[in-house]
Amino acid sequence: MEVSIIFKIAAVGILVSILTQVLKHSGRDEQAFLVSLAGLLIVLFWIVPYIYDLFESIQKLFML
Repeated sequence: MEVSIIFKIAAVGILVSILTQVLKHSGRDEQAFLVSLAGLLIVLFWIVPYIYDLFESIQKLFML
């Protein structure tokens, strides 16, 4: 696993939290929800290949 993915996830988290707070204070709760949902989906798309590799390694380890 690369260290750069951790920094990318942290950057997206900071950006999403700032945008969400700005949108909530301006009364746009729906857009704030969509921004946080989009951030979550972006991070999930980055992490899913690593989770897949983890399950493959566990499967090979136990010969299932």
